[in-house]
Amino acid sequence: MSAIALHGMTWSHPRGYDPMVACAKLWKEKTGVDVTWDKRSLQDFESFPVDELARNYDMIVIDHPHVGVIVAQNSLAPLDVPGHEADLAALAAASVGPSFASYTYHGRQWALPIDAAAQVQAFRPDLIPGPARTFDAVMALAGEGKVLLPLRNPHALMVFYTLAANLGTPCATDGPRDLIDIAAGTGVFDLMAALYRRLDPACLAMDPIAVEERMSEAGSTFACAPLTYGYVSYALDGFRLNRLAFADIPAAGDGGPRGSAVGGTGIAVSAHAKERQAAIDFAYWIAGAAVQQGPYAAAGGQPGHAAAWDDDAVNAATGGFYRNTRATLEAGWLRPRHHGYMEFQEQASARLSRALEKGEDGGRVVADLNTAYRESFR
Repeated sequence: MSAIALHGMTWSHPRGYDPMVACAKLWKEKTGVDVTWDKRSLQDFESFPVDELARNYDMIVIDHPHVGVIVAQNSLAPLDVPGHEADLAALAAASVGPSFASYTYHGRQWALPIDAAAQVQAFRPDLIPGPARTFDAVMALAGEGKVLLPLRNPHALMVFYTLAANLGTPCATDGPRDLIDIAAGTGVFDLMAALYRRLDPACLAMDPIAVEERMSEAGSTFACAPLTYGYVSYALDGFRLNRLAFADIPAAGDGGPRGSAVGGTGIAVSAHAKERQAAIDFAYWIAGAAVQQGPYAAAGGQPGHAAAWDDDAVNAATGGFYRNTRATLEAGWLRPRHHGYMEFQEQASARLSRALEKGEDGGRVVADLNTAYRESFR
């Protein structure tokens, strides 16, 4: 009998790739099952058709907004299966914020969280005494030329989402209806535009990795990224010349660090996998507490399990990355996930970026977002 071999696809960053390879080696030692991983760029990760990947891989690392189209196309195998009931309940109970729930759709579980993330704040503790606690403080730092903000697609929309929810006017997650009230949305856009006018226009071409790379490079004077997806790699001693610290998002409203647009990743199993049960078993193992808290975190991963986020050693190695951003994750906001959403996300973020660059009227921009959102429902 030939040994079982599984092939997976993840994303091309040490945080996304290194822990998958390290854990695959341990799994082979434990079970004899060979798991190999390919990787794709962050931009591909956020936009590449999952259905195409599912036809070529047994397992895929996904982000939750793809769930609607995945279900419509029957691309993935549900993971709430006999034999793993207790494991599934344990993962649900140990979710960091809504990470587990983000992969629950139409009553089934389509992925298991292995990486928890939301927009948080990155800062240079050697350049400023601490994180910005309010958006007014962010504006002051921006006026001094010390702020970067990722605005490359889809991140302009993520900033809009986070600010809207933080101000107490979260965007819609169902429909068809308007994404946001015109007056509230205009206020959000105007706040973004006021900040953008104090930023390097290069932010329009920057994703969170580019921002955190720029902040940590030699001679950088950029001290704060108030809304950026946290990458634990940059909190590790020696990863880059200058180590970043991470904190909760600054408050634009009066509700504290609430409303951050949740990101992170989950491990999913292809509906076309020939060794489906073997793939499901690996998914549960790598998402579990022992692996997430141990080898997954040790290999530079950013775990999705609360056991790792609470662990003293995991926090010590990362300058308190997990404890210092936990409140933001727990109060995070989930994006829409319906079939048709991914096209809206791309279109809406491009619309926001273009409007920021050209200094357009906020009311017109929000009206366009509302129209596009209503039309995204199929």
